[in-house]
Amino acid sequence: MPTETQPSFSPRHRWKIGFDVLVRTALVLAIVVMVNYLGAFFSHRFYLSSQTRVELSSRTLSVLHSLTNRVAVTLYYDKSEELYPMIVALLNEYRAANPKISVKSVDYVRDAGDAQKIKEQYKLSSATDKNLVIFDCDGRVKIANGDELSQYGPDGVTKDKKIEFRPVAFMGEMLFTSMLLALENPKPLKAYFLQGHGEPSLSDSADLGYLKFGAILGENYIATAPLQLFGNSVIPDDCNLLIIAGPQTEFSDLELQKIDQYLAQGGRLFVLFNYFSVKHPTGLEPILARWGVNVSSDIVQDPKNTTSGQDVITYNFSRHPVVNPLSQLALQLILPRLISSVNWQNPPADAPKVDELAFSGATSTLAGEPGDPPRSYPLMAAVEQKPVAGVANTRGTTRIIVVGDSFFLGNHNIEGGANRDFVGYAANWLLDRSSLLEGIGPRPVTEFRLTMTRAQQKNVRWLLLGALPGGVLVFGWLVWLVRRK
Repeated sequence: MPTETQPSFSPRHRWKIGFDVLVRTALVLAIVVMVNYLGAFFSHRFYLSSQTRVELSSRTLSVLHSLTNRVAVTLYYDKSEELYPMIVALLNEYRAANPKISVKSVDYVRDAGDAQKIKEQYKLSSATDKNLVIFDCDGRVKIANGDELSQYGPDGVTKDKKIEFRPVAFMGEMLFTSMLLALENPKPLKAYFLQGHGEPSLSDSADLGYLKFGAILGENYIATAPLQLFGNSVIPDDCNLLIIAGPQTEFSDLELQKIDQYLAQGGRLFVLFNYFSVKHPTGLEPILARWGVNVSSDIVQDPKNTTSGQDVITYNFSRHPVVNPLSQLALQLILPRLISSVNWQNPPADAPKVDELAFSGATSTLAGEPGDPPRSYPLMAAVEQKPVAGVANTRGTTRIIVVGDSFFLGNHNIEGGANRDFVGYAANWLLDRSSLLEGIGPRPVTEFRLTMTRAQQKNVRWLLLGALPGGVLVFGWLVWLVRRK
């Protein structure tokens, strides 16, 4: 007769196994929940490709952290384009820094339906409307063309003797951050660039021109316009910043009166002198002296911190918001003039605060003054008017930056040291935008330039011509000794 099969486990054993499985499953789920909870607060990202490794600058992070409105970013781009992975990686970093930024990709080549919706939404009717990055903040739209995101350099010559170009610099962060500034602040600040006294032009692309200077102001969402104060012309009411760079001829009394009145109303002034006006005073010097800044006619030389004998490389900065981010960097000035604070014996109660910002090295001397002992000299100064009780200036609180050189911000020299960064810091401090005074701002990498003093060049020359070849010879001699035995 068939025997009755016995159960593999008793009911008690089955309940025990079921309870054990239930408890283990609950523990695994609890661990998963805890890991996700901790990961939300203590995250660490790693990158599988150098193309996706993006580190945002401190300035960009400051802009992102101050962003309060939602921004929808649409990447209307051909995914097969060379720059597409870099753009996606950069926008992902923006989104990670501020969740109010949303990112959507539409490939206009492969996603015809979605592409048509984007064209209708943003009125893209031209045949050239492709490879775009669209920023939309509550109906305010800024569009970056893909051609603006990179700089090109020569890559060689083809067989038919045509020069080929390739991307040599990615400028996405610089452009995207300036667009976020524009969306967050619908009305840009206005800087007027004084002309008519030998100053360089913002449209001049020559070595001493100020084309790059104007571009940096644009990156910081500062609109620029030329200004002349001849005749009945006045400093406009919308002038947030007046820039006077390298004047070579004297101002008329009427012009000086307008500038003096502008400062008394709480205006902001960025003035740069150079050695051309040493023997031809501009008339600005007495006005600045009344604000506590002495513009000397002496040229500072620093034999230990120079590359050509005409420049001064300064690593010495005071504690001030304009130069605090430059503490580990250097500025390279060309034949700078001595700029110092006025030593008032009995300063008035409403005297402005004057800070000397940058200094030459301890072995510096003044040109034409061989008897003076070497010492450090100030090269630039910042002025801020303390608020006066009961007085309301129409333009705000007066701020001034005076620098003893204008050539160091020309198109060629602006790439030396941290000169480019100084422009942004100076302008943003003058305009009282403290959130943009942190870290190194977005910059295009156009070239790598190594600035060395004469002493450093000498050491490198001995290293390359003596130490390295000598080391190889000594090593070879030791090998010969070992093998001879």
